[in-house]
Formats: sequence, structure tokens, C-alpha cells
Amino acid sequence: MVSSLFFIAENSFFEAERISEQWKLTEKTFDWKFMSIASDPFNPRRIYAGTFDHGLLVTEDQGESWQQVEAGIIEKRVMSVAVSPTEKINGYGVIWAGTEPSNVYRSEDGGNTWTSYPSFLELPSEDTWFFPPRPHTHHVHAIQPDLYDPEVIFIGIELGGVLKSTDKGRTWEDRKENSQFDCHSLTMNQFAKGRLYEAAGGGYAETIDGGKSWNTYNDGLGSYTYLVDVAVDSSDPNIIVASGAKGPRTAYNAEKAETFLFRKVHDKPWEVLYDGLPEEQGSTVFSLATDPSEPETFFAVNNRGIYRSTDQGVSWENLGVEWKQSYENLRIRKLITV
Repeated sequence: MVSSLFFIAENSFFEAERISEQWKLTEKTFDWKFMSIASDPFNPRRIYAGTFDHGLLVTEDQGESWQQVEAGIIEKRVMSVAVSPTEKINGYGVIWAGTEPSNVYRSEDGGNTWTSYPSFLELPSEDTWFFPPRPHTHHVHAIQPDLYDPEVIFIGIELGGVLKSTDKGRTWEDRKENSQFDCHSLTMNQFAKGRLYEAAGGGYAETIDGGKSWNTYNDGLGSYTYLVDVAVDSSDPNIIVASGAKGPRTAYNAEKAETFLFRKVHDKPWEVLYDGLPEEQGSTVFSLATDPSEPETFFAVNNRGIYRSTDQGVSWENLGVEWKQSYENLRIRKLITV
């Protein structure tokens, strides 16, 4: 059972801790801006955080204290971080970090040392990559280690597409036709080998053959094809929940926000979710998470609170933590379960 939820927003690190059947929210603030977090599956309380201009950090005490773990990472903007659930070396899950400007790093010793794998920057599509708010650059926005093969790693470039390596990052395959190029989120499911789920600025795409071919499925999304996050029922790879808006202007700014959660079942169109969720007006886009210890359960957090569904995303409940008024202006960047 999930004991804690961790999420980040601006310079705040939050923990929602389950105590019996109640949840308690704790906020810790720092001098840096958080961009991404990930926990080590083999050391669940060891959490890595990528920051904007302050490199990569690690905590082993639920965010009370942080240490730098960036020896060998040149770029200070660490936009994404992931830990392999299949590859354990020297007592740690292998860590992957993605930066701006785009680069990929791998650590096999808990972040003490890093190896760079920049060969993807030589791919033919590289000269078309850019990040619209800072068009002179681009970054690695999503990282998904394969759940079955430790040799395989996927990364998502914003804006550049999904790339794949079959040799632990040494060489890379270029983006494939019908994948989405404005990649925001990638995930996999333990019961669907070769299936990768992508939430992107142009909608939802997936592959069922390990990235060889892709298809986009936007039926039911209407004009809300700007998807930011995606999660899959840990017990059923055909139950998918995604968070979306019409575009970036209505996704992240609370004053202009209008976002929804969507649910897709098997090959049916997406459906809008309402039951137990806040009014879409003023709701910034949700960050999503699932956990193998709680099948049929989804967690979601945005500027209105923390929500849970225990019926595969059909209905939701607010976890009822103390939610300060100042939180209603937040953009939540990442939610993880421990």
C-alpha cells in the first residue's frame, strides 16, 4: 500500500503521508526550482530531484535535507530524472537524468559519478527540435526505462519526439512516424511488454511493439488535445487516464486554466471524467500516478488538491488534506508514490 505521495511545485517539495486512513500534507521550501523527482525502487525513501539551474539533488529523509549528486553532469538545468526498476548496481537503481540543453546521463553508483550519452544529438531530426518558450534550445522532458529489458531506454524531447536506445544509451533510434513530437510524459505497464504510452502537445500516442511503430488516438478529446500527463492502471494496461487542456495557456496558469481528466478503456474513445473532481475552470493540469501495490487506483494532484480513484478512474475523492489558499496558484510538475 502507498504510504506517501510526493510532489513538487516551484520551490516547494510536498509529502502527503498516509496515517491510518487519513492523509497529512507537509510542505518544505528551498532556494531552487524543482523540475522533476523520482524515487529509487530499491531504496524507496531515496528521492532524486532535478532543478532549474541548481543541478541534481538527492534526499534520504523525505526532503528535510538535500545533497548535490551531479559530478559529471555539465548542464545545471536537470529537467527529468528516472530510476530503472530492472537494473540494480552497487546497491542502487540505475539513474537516468535529462537536461537542458538536451543531454542524457547515466549513473550506476547512486549519483556519485555520471556518464554522458549525447549521440542522440547526431540524429537527422535534431535540427528541427526546439522548446517554444525558449526556441533557441530544447530539453529531455521525459525518461522511461524499459520495464522488461535493462538495455532499453526511451526519452522524450520537448519539442523533438520520442527516441529509443537498445544499448543503454550508447546509440539511439530517431523518432518514428505517428509518434507525437511535443513529448510531455511517457509511461509503461508491468503487464504490457513493448507498450509505451505518450502524452504530448498534440494528443495521445502509443506503441505496442517497443517503439517500432506508433499510433495517435485522440477520439473523444475534442479540442483538449494538449495532454500533459498519462497514467495506466497498474493491474490493467488497457485502462488509461490522461490530463489535458486546449493548450499551454489554459493548462498551467490558474487564472486562465481550464483542464480535464480523460479516461480511455481498450479501443474506445476517450471520455471526460467529472465525478468527484473540481470544476474545470481555474483547475491547472493534473499530475498523475499509480502504484503496483494498489491495483485499480489512480492518484492526481493539481492546484485544487489531491484526489484518488479506487475504481479505475471512474470516480474520484479529495484526500482532504489541509490545502492553503496559496496552493491554488501552483503548477504541480510531478507526482510520485512511495
